[in-house]
Amino acid sequence: MPKSGSPGSLMEDKDRQCDGKPESNYQVPGEEEDTSGHLHGWRLWVVAILISIVYFIVQVEISIVTTSIVNITQDIGGFVVINSKLSDILGRKLVFISCIFFFTAFSGACAAANTIDQLYVVTIPLSDYLCNIYLYCSLLYSIVFRAFQGIGGGGSYALGSIMLIQIVPASEITKMASYSSISFVVATVLGPIIGGGICQHTTWRWIFLFNVPIGVFAMVIAMIGIPNGYPHHHKAVKPQMASFSEMRTRIDLLGCTLLLLSTLAFASAFQEVNSQFSWDSAYFIALIIASLLLCALLLLWERRVAAQNGPREPVLPWRFIVRREMLGTLLYVIPYPLALVRARIVIKLTIDIDIRGLFLVGGTVGVTSFQLPQRFQLVNDLDAVGAGARLLPFGGASTVGGMLIARAYSIFKTPLVYVIIAGALLQVAGYALLGTIDAAADIPPQLYGYEVIAGVGCGISYLSLFAAVPFAAEKRDHAVGLGISHQFRALGSALAIAIGVSIFNGHVINRLKQLGFSDPGNFVATSAQHQLLSELRDDVRMVLSDGYNSQMFLLCGFGAAQIFAALLMWKRKQILPA
Repeated sequence: MPKSGSPGSLMEDKDRQCDGKPESNYQVPGEEEDTSGHLHGWRLWVVAILISIVYFIVQVEISIVTTSIVNITQDIGGFVVINSKLSDILGRKLVFISCIFFFTAFSGACAAANTIDQLYVVTIPLSDYLCNIYLYCSLLYSIVFRAFQGIGGGGSYALGSIMLIQIVPASEITKMASYSSISFVVATVLGPIIGGGICQHTTWRWIFLFNVPIGVFAMVIAMIGIPNGYPHHHKAVKPQMASFSEMRTRIDLLGCTLLLLSTLAFASAFQEVNSQFSWDSAYFIALIIASLLLCALLLLWERRVAAQNGPREPVLPWRFIVRREMLGTLLYVIPYPLALVRARIVIKLTIDIDIRGLFLVGGTVGVTSFQLPQRFQLVNDLDAVGAGARLLPFGGASTVGGMLIARAYSIFKTPLVYVIIAGALLQVAGYALLGTIDAAADIPPQLYGYEVIAGVGCGISYLSLFAAVPFAAEKRDHAVGLGISHQFRALGSALAIAIGVSIFNGHVINRLKQLGFSDPGNFVATSAQHQLLSELRDDVRMVLSDGYNSQMFLLCGFGAAQIFAALLMWKRKQILPA
């Protein structure tokens, strides 16, 4: 086991405590707070801007996809946790810059694809590729480049969150998070507008080229603003880079592998269910069983690593499983996921309607950001830019909600559990109201008020996510804790989207058949269906409106689930944000 200050040691000896003796997150009166990771002056502002830029480019990439009909996801979600753990071992600066580089470089590589179909492989049968070696190579090209883009994007987002809680004192975390969340919300709102503009006025390649100059700028300011050796740059004896043999001893390779495989199996099962496979198909059942078995092996292995108490650093600390407040924090983020997963129906409700695939997002902010603009296009006949603009009340309210709660934290020292419950209740109320919108062609004015209610609740929840992890977890687990929280959001997305797509299809497909559409999956397959659509436009609008309303009621369930998860964080001495 490396000694403190020796090569390969990036953690202080006091962090090598037994699992039975957790480190307290509450500052002892009279004891000075550890400020080794804090930044000051111009470096603080440069790194804060860097984090905001990273949030923006990753989130705007997901948001642009909504209206441009291109499926780009964080394909390898398990690497979020792995990147977080690597940053503990190799250092924040190196891993952060590497993740930004991967996201930027492979965004450019995606833009170099010959056709959009190379990136939207889900709609093309594999058998078609096997008949042509060139197309088969294109399939491999798209999978590899999109996967590496996802690794970089997910890692950049997670590393930004980790550094956010380190660059300022504990009392300033919520305030800094509220400022950074502005870029996240702006990206969420502007993404559909930018995507609509790209879709209508230029080539799809700009979906990816948009990231390249911003990513290059982010790498430059990361090199300048993040001190070498961060967060140990103030120490007299700076830790050196670990050798290969030391890294092999400390990195939990088996744990990383099991986590990655279980994540891929789980996400793949729910991403394809109700699109290419049914719920009772052998594909879905086999992947779910495999995911559960891999999860069980992961837990057994991590328990063994914790019992050994050796130099190996677990990718999933056993402390997270046995500590109720940390488990509640992780479960809390499942109903609040933020990953885009493919579905099957995309509709342009004008004179011609084409159902080919539908992009939905699991959880509250995600589903709202992607589902409402689509509703505005399909039910209210708006173009992509106009639909994205109608989401501004939600985005603005999310920002205001985050700022208000940050202010409440600093003034009233409100316990996190109370704030989380309040945010969840606002979400339940807002989405219940959004689920009552009728199918009129004109958007009712009260819808914008409902957006504000739901947006404030989501803003509170979003900020509470940042505030909860560093205070529910031990200091040594902050990085991996935030990484796992992002991972849990991605897993929750896959599950939520599968349920949402199933509900939508249950409302829409059968009722369209009752209206006389022989093939609801392709309105314009025949001229007869095209004529039938013109005659039944109002009826189709009603069917689609009911389908979207049913998804809003689903989000009420997500909000209620957050309440139960928050109760797991209940303590006699409540967790405070400072």
